[in-house]
Amino acid sequence: MVKGFRDFLLKNSVLALAIGFIMGAATGKVVSSLVTDIVMPVISLLLPSGDWRAAKLVLKTGIGPDGREVVVNAVNLGTFLGNVVDFVVIAFVIYLITKALIKEAPAAPSKKCPRCAETIAAEATKCKYCTADVGAIAAT
Repeated sequence: MVKGFRDFLLKNSVLALAIGFIMGAATGKVVSSLVTDIVMPVISLLLPSGDWRAAKLVLKTGIGPDGREVVVNAVNLGTFLGNVVDFVVIAFVIYLITKALIKEAPAAPSKKCPRCAETIAAEATKCKYCTADVGAIAAT
């Protein structure tokens, strides 16, 4: 039973998925810290009011049931905009990391059919589009 479970984990790439998930969570923490601790303080310096995440659009203000506390019904615009900025910065950093680590595979060698000008495999001796013989054409 243990051998079957081990085979299941290895065969279905569950282990690779788990490692990817853990690495993604760790990367997310680092990028979130970058946004919160480095980028956002710089952005808040550029804005007129430093604590822009606390910006609210107050809809209604009232007195609580005990008569002492003030109840504010408001739309938290600053929190929403802060989360949007966080998302954009995190997405951009993830894009840069992905772009740096994942390289595109080179294109497979190909050649053009002299009869129909379609791109075909370099090893082809006959065009699959027009069936012309193309054995002697050089690959590009």
